Amino acid sequence: MTTPILNTELVLASASPRRRELLSQIGITPDTIDPADIPEIPNADERPHHFALRLASEKAAHVASRHPGKFILAADTVVAVGRRILGKAEDEREAVKYLKLLSGRKHQVHTGFSLIRPDGKQIAKRVTSDVTFKPLDGHDIRQYINSGEWEGKAGAYAIQGLGSMMVRKLQGSYSNVVGLPLFEVAATLNGNGFDVWKLALEDKQSP
Repeated sequence: MTTPILNTELVLASASPRRRELLSQIGITPDTIDPADIPEIPNADERPHHFALRLASEKAAHVASRHPGKFILAADTVVAVGRRILGKAEDEREAVKYLKLLSGRKHQVHTGFSLIRPDGKQIAKRVTSDVTFKPLDGHDIRQYINSGEWEGKAGAYAIQGLGSMMVRKLQGSYSNVVGLPLFEVAATLNGNGFDVWKLALEDKQSP
């Protein structure tokens, strides 16, 4: 068991409210939110899971220079059909295109996350979940587009919301699909001196 590092702070290198909500489930409230402003463009022939891992690592490294001596946590989630990456739809037309592509088939959700410890050591990992959509008819797609929930979401859907009605099967981590694989993140934090259990219990006992 790794000896906990005392008097440390956690910086979340992400503006995603979903990641903050997920961390709160295990009693973690980041001390600082400092999103990394870097280009999110895949390299030529870069596989989706490599892309997610690379972006998470680069985001963490970018933010770490501004917060020496602290824990830095960064993540990036990529929705992919085979080697094709589905980013955040720019408009309704692209969102419809994505939903039609996902209809009735299995796709992958890759989340890369990177932790930089106060001593500067960086740990990067990737988690993949398989998600299968039911066949979507025109009504399904039209109503989901009208909900507006697709906006700002990789793959143009949110499994934690109305998008759950389109998901027939999930293999792997649910929280990974939302945006952060909690089991793996908590294990990595605990294994590198950040005592998640201590924070979680303190959170439960606070009035």
